[in-house]
Amino acid sequence: MRNIFLIGFMGAGKSTIARWLYRHQGMRLIEMDEMIARQEKMSIPEIFETKGEAYFRELETALLESLGQQENTVVSCGGGAAMRQCNVDAMRKSGKIVYLSASPRTIYGRVKNSHDRPLLEGNMNVGYIAKLLEQRLPKYLAAADLTVETDGRRAEEICGEILERCKE
Repeated sequence: MRNIFLIGFMGAGKSTIARWLYRHQGMRLIEMDEMIARQEKMSIPEIFETKGEAYFRELETALLESLGQQENTVVSCGGGAAMRQCNVDAMRKSGKIVYLSASPRTIYGRVKNSHDRPLLEGNMNVGYIAKLLEQRLPKYLAAADLTVETDGRRAEEICGEILERCKE
């Protein structure tokens, strides 16, 4: 199987779905934010604070470009990875791009206690999430080979849909 790149807003379920595919389908798992944090020896908020968002975005691009030869890998992308066309191009070369969709209310419920999301720190509310999601939505939809709704659904059900639709 080619690679599956999971894109979407913070809290859409990318990490949960990636872990399920890893455990139940034997796919290799790459959690982009974790890999970058490990590589830089600092948390994502620390990278944003000390080196800036632009530096972080360059690290995302380099990582995605390095995955070109991989197969049978599920990649949980950072929420902003699909905002850059070069990232979308790198993903499209080696797999399917799956946009995991969730409502602002669902996202808020999933991320409200997290402090690992620099773009939401100090703006942890449904209104801000809705505004940022609205800005990003056109890019998510343009990048996606398929869109899968995650609101109120179990990981197993979401993964079943992804696997079925990736065969098409």
